[in-house]
Amino acid sequence: MLPLIRAHIALMKYLHIATFSLVIIGGVNWMLLALTGWEIGALFGGMDALLSKAIYVLVGLSAVYLAVMHKRACRECSVEEQHSAPMGAAM
Repeated sequence: MLPLIRAHIALMKYLHIATFSLVIIGGVNWMLLALTGWEIGALFGGMDALLSKAIYVLVGLSAVYLAVMHKRACRECSVEEQHSAPMGAAM
């Protein structure tokens, strides 16, 4: 494999890991906010702090990236439907 292609694959892997991690952090933040009224952004100075806003923007961009790239990267979505029996069909 060419070094450039290998570097591109590694970059895409790290991008996927980073965006997935940020989306998980965002989901946990929403859960904490709903259950306790506390949010992770409070650690960085609250909702109005520049660092908190930057984190929220990165979480949102990560969600958009994963939504756009999901079909291509998801193993569950790429499984052929022809191998599973239709609902209600006898096996």
